[in-house]
Amino acid sequence: MRLTALFACAAVLFATGAQAKTVAVSAERLVDVASGKVTDKPLVIITDGRITAVGRQGDATPAGAETIALPGVTLLPGLIDMHTHITSSPLYGGYNYLEKSDAYWAVLSTRNAKDTLAAGFTTIRNVGSDFYDDVGLREAIDDGVVVGPRIITATYAIGATGGHCDSTFFPPSMAQQGPAVIDSPDEGRRMVRKLKKYGAQVIKICATGGVFSHGDEPGAQQLTLEEIKAIVDEAHMADLKVAAHAHGAPGIKAAILAGVDTIEHASLVDDEGIKLAVQKGTYFGMDIYNTDYTQAEGKKNGVLEDNLRKDRDIGEIQRLNYGKALKAGVKMIYSTDAGVYPHGDNAKQFAVMVRYGATPLQAIQSATVTAAQALGKAGDVGQVKVGAYGDLVGVTGDPLKDVTILEHPTFVMKGGEVIKAP
Repeated sequence: MRLTALFACAAVLFATGAQAKTVAVSAERLVDVASGKVTDKPLVIITDGRITAVGRQGDATPAGAETIALPGVTLLPGLIDMHTHITSSPLYGGYNYLEKSDAYWAVLSTRNAKDTLAAGFTTIRNVGSDFYDDVGLREAIDDGVVVGPRIITATYAIGATGGHCDSTFFPPSMAQQGPAVIDSPDEGRRMVRKLKKYGAQVIKICATGGVFSHGDEPGAQQLTLEEIKAIVDEAHMADLKVAAHAHGAPGIKAAILAGVDTIEHASLVDDEGIKLAVQKGTYFGMDIYNTDYTQAEGKKNGVLEDNLRKDRDIGEIQRLNYGKALKAGVKMIYSTDAGVYPHGDNAKQFAVMVRYGATPLQAIQSATVTAAQALGKAGDVGQVKVGAYGDLVGVTGDPLKDVTILEHPTFVMKGGEVIKAP
């Protein structure tokens, strides 16, 4: 009985925080990404992975806290990429990926995750993966087996027969079909339930054709309004957000009208679609960096000429439409399509956003506070505030003047654990 009492006492002490780890991080500056205000000589206290205080150097530090001093460093919240393919690699274009076994991509994803986190992206949304590999990766990261960012997983992307999210590179004799193909509203509802069952935390649909698929064009709508609406209704009933791959104007408008939460790519959006997005509060995630990489390296990596042609056709149009949508007041999230270009280069899009109309603060907000709102996780990520995860990124210099310094973080922390330090 005495032993039982001792174990019970130990359990209570552990549960009440007797074993809590506390870290005190000081730096030169801290950017409040919501307001753009900068605090000099900040002190951030993190206990058991969550921020418990945000003050200034000289404030009381909890007894026994581990101290991390970062002189000359500007702190921001951990960055968020809302459109990644963490189990993919740009080095395998066209048919080259067939040289590898199915299990190869799950193993490769562990390196991709490590590179992404080291680049300062502590949270990502993965919008499409085969074999539920992204779910397995998320579980391994959450269990501490693999180093990587927090992942919101979509598993397979839902699409129509012959569409962008179907398997379209093979002849009929090979009878290839995407695992998440649907051709009616009821099939769409059933697929949402299946994907959620096996680990989807967000639902991804392909509302239009795409750049890196075969036999279609990016502007063509591929799911009907009724199909999209059924998917959205089912997902929202299960408290899941919906992201829509949509390049073409008709598909973008159908997705917005159906209640989709985020439009991915939005390359060929028209004025009506922009107006609808503002009215409905729909977020746009426009991947306006990756064309630089695909046009420079795609052919060498095996990407087919027809895919490179489509990429060329819409690249500059998408960038100009990004500026139009931003100016009109569309809520922008940071979506890069990582996997089309190398993982770890996620921050290269900031400079392109600024070049096409964003202020540095707007670009940073798209990868922090605005992305967190779109995820429905504003209390957990996207800001350095009490209650949020202890996710921090440190850079040398002023990112509000030069966003390119975000490409080379000197300090990364996830949940109070140091990932990268000067």
